[in-house]
Amino acid sequence: MQKFIVEGGIALSGSITPSGNKNEALPVIAATLLAEEPVILHNLPDIIDIAIMRELLVSLGVEVEQIDKHTYRFDSSKLNSTVPDSEQAERIRGSFLLAGPLLARKKSIDLPAPGGDRIGLRPVHTHLFALEKLGASIVLNENSHYQMRTPGLKGTEIYLDEASVMATENTIMASVTAKGKTSIYNAACEPHVQGLCHFLVMLGAKIDGIGSNLLLIEGVSGLAGGDYTIQPDHTEVGSFIGLAVVTGSELRIKNAGIKYLRMTRLMFEKLGVEIRVEGEDLLIPKNQKLTVQKDVPGGIPKIDDAPWPGFPADLTSIMTVVATQCTGAVLIFEKMFESRLFWVDKLIEMGAQIILCDPHRAVVSGPTPLKGARVSSPDIRAGMALLIAALSAEGITEIHNINQIDRGYEKIDERLNALGARIKRVNE
Repeated sequence: MQKFIVEGGIALSGSITPSGNKNEALPVIAATLLAEEPVILHNLPDIIDIAIMRELLVSLGVEVEQIDKHTYRFDSSKLNSTVPDSEQAERIRGSFLLAGPLLARKKSIDLPAPGGDRIGLRPVHTHLFALEKLGASIVLNENSHYQMRTPGLKGTEIYLDEASVMATENTIMASVTAKGKTSIYNAACEPHVQGLCHFLVMLGAKIDGIGSNLLLIEGVSGLAGGDYTIQPDHTEVGSFIGLAVVTGSELRIKNAGIKYLRMTRLMFEKLGVEIRVEGEDLLIPKNQKLTVQKDVPGGIPKIDDAPWPGFPADLTSIMTVVATQCTGAVLIFEKMFESRLFWVDKLIEMGAQIILCDPHRAVVSGPTPLKGARVSSPDIRAGMALLIAALSAEGITEIHNINQIDRGYEKIDERLNALGARIKRVNE
């Protein structure tokens, strides 16, 4: 195990480029199982979850070749197994994305219950419901493995009981080669879902309604190969905005994927944050006057998450840290995951003034100077939020369980040290 030793209170400067979107890369890698010809993927983030996903495909017989640090070639023509490595599959939630493409390509798959962040119950019933509607039979055996079989998937009308991102992605992948037409109502439409759709269309799929909550899919007999680039990670962009603000730094975020940042920018503006758009870059000015913008006629504003195009749930942790450095009070309302706010006790230990009202709501009052402490990262996004807090805090902070941060942020210590941060990665 490793930990970060972070010296805080240092202003950063320079430019940084976000990595490829992890939440797009995972389903796109899974979707290469549908291609009958090789696929080359560019801008894959060099993080643990992506490495595990590649290993899972290798365990199925896929030939994976590294072209450069962020580019890989996937050849699924020799796919010979429907049982991915169980130990690796249990490590990440993204392993469940193998269900749709393997049912479509090989008519069966055996999968353990998915792993990943513990930020709530995160059940998979929506995945199972949609796959069953398409013609799969699913049994949960005594080892908690899902055994899925189908004589052949058939298009149908599907109404998802929640706009689950991964369930939408699994349903799309299962549908693109199913016989007939499929309609998916209440579909998630996050940027990573759109990216998956655009990738599949490039391979020959027929998908209408991309970017909306109604997807219409006409099944095709097979998919070809192609060359695709993963989009910038809008969550990482939001993290870098928060980092610049709380450390009083001027940072340029290059190739930021501006079109997907409208709601993120609106929420930062509620906290008095200035963000300048310069082409495809964002410039965050230094030493900003951070004042919470009160609601008319003077009420406390809220930062609340919602399915796309609402504010991304993955940024609520970052916004909580930013709010500690703003003049005024703000309500953080996490509506999508029932355990995601429990990490704020670590921020309180660092000096933050936060009232945790219940598992979904926290009131943050600021500005409050933060001080170094000994904390542990509970999940990817809260881990990054603690790292941002540590960089703004006075003194030294130890962050343990940093493998959680590594799962979502590529070599984050090296990239931030290049901007002037002082982060040491050491063995515990």
